[in-house]
Amino acid sequence: MLLSQQPQVAPRRDTKLFYCFAQNAADIEEAQRLRYKVFAEEMGARLSTRKAGVDEDIFDPYCDHLLVRDGDSNEVVGTYRILSPEKARKIGGFYSEGEFDLTRIAHLSDRMVEVGRSCVHPDYRSGAVITLLWAGLAEYMERGGYEYLIGCASISMADGGHAAASLFERIKIDNMSPVEWRVRPRNPLPLAALNRELNPSLPPLIKGYLRLGAYICGDPAWDPDFNTADLLVLLPLAHLSRRHARHFLKREVS
Repeated sequence: MLLSQQPQVAPRRDTKLFYCFAQNAADIEEAQRLRYKVFAEEMGARLSTRKAGVDEDIFDPYCDHLLVRDGDSNEVVGTYRILSPEKARKIGGFYSEGEFDLTRIAHLSDRMVEVGRSCVHPDYRSGAVITLLWAGLAEYMERGGYEYLIGCASISMADGGHAAASLFERIKIDNMSPVEWRVRPRNPLPLAALNRELNPSLPPLIKGYLRLGAYICGDPAWDPDFNTADLLVLLPLAHLSRRHARHFLKREVS
């Protein structure tokens, strides 16, 4: 699936890096190969794939694929996939519905896009790629008239889940959503059986979401295929700080 007909986002450059959207199947496969490199080869996810070295699933054909490329090599060094509410209805729901009961936020679905499969090449994790991905997401949402962004933010379970449980214990204090937006994990992480007193570093992506003003919408789910603890993140555009709104949306917020 190529970029949908709604938001047409022009490339934006940051030094030699720039973001754009996949325009053909070859572009999408480049993103899928980066995903495989990060999720399967680096993180040890168990991915079922029809083509060696390619991470793909049934949602990919319905998504728009945001890419960050290195302007010198033209290599894809970062990616997000975006599922619009229109395409979610066509496939029968959002990806995150497989991990969480989204009943309490279902009334937002017509104004909500879902992001996922976010990853950055290990040689480009300085922050510039993530900044460009967020800028692309913000422009996509504004041009499409969307007001909410959701996605599963992952924490490694390499230590059996203790770091994930400890991180959740820490961030839930100040970052939980209003109760009317809470979701329930379908396969809950067994928090009570885990050490919740460690002090691990917050993954950069989750840290960035929280800085933007995102909420955590409930307890973490365990994804055995990716061996991660996933948090359902909800970011209302209206919740962006003035500074972030000016930077990403190029406008003031009331």
